[in-house]
Amino acid sequence: MGLTPRQAGILNFIIEYSESRGYAPTLVEIGERFGLTSVATVHKHVSNLVEKGYLRHERRNASRDLEVVGREGGPHGMAHIPLLGTVAAGLPIEALEDQEEINLPVEWLGKGRTYALRVRGDSMIDEQIRDGDTVIVEARETARNGETVIALVDGDSVTVKQYYRDGALVRLQPANPAVPVLKLPEDRVRIQGVVIGVLRRFS
Repeated sequence: MGLTPRQAGILNFIIEYSESRGYAPTLVEIGERFGLTSVATVHKHVSNLVEKGYLRHERRNASRDLEVVGREGGPHGMAHIPLLGTVAAGLPIEALEDQEEINLPVEWLGKGRTYALRVRGDSMIDEQIRDGDTVIVEARETARNGETVIALVDGDSVTVKQYYRDGALVRLQPANPAVPVLKLPEDRVRIQGVVIGVLRRFS
């Protein structure tokens, strides 16, 4: 049973809050973090996470009785993946250090190494990848036409675009008509990975 981006964000917040303070946030604190003024709306999201097996109620503290289930694996376990930096012109991914981690349901992991990147800009907005989002990436060096990829261009800039092969050229297609298409010789483009998920902060 998968999670929506909002459910994943709330679950990640509960995990981080619980690890840093030793107890779970209240529904009001969750609502404040995500800009939700209705406690009933927060309760609905939390209830969905309980029903899906990611949370349970400890019943020791009525307002802070949430507990994360299966942190060490299993179908509802959580994994830690590196947050490598930002998808934008700048340093190659390889030059960035694993300075942060995020928690992720294990079912969101790719088949191989999985990492996360923050998104800067709105070139993929029509694919629901917005400025400030975090993309979940399966590390790969090849991609199929139409997949959304993390591409290293000319060895010094990283971008997120849809990938297409046009003969001897690689077309990096934005999902925003205001952003130009990149058509480049194959030797100028290296695929770093394929986007397999998106996390959004609602704050």
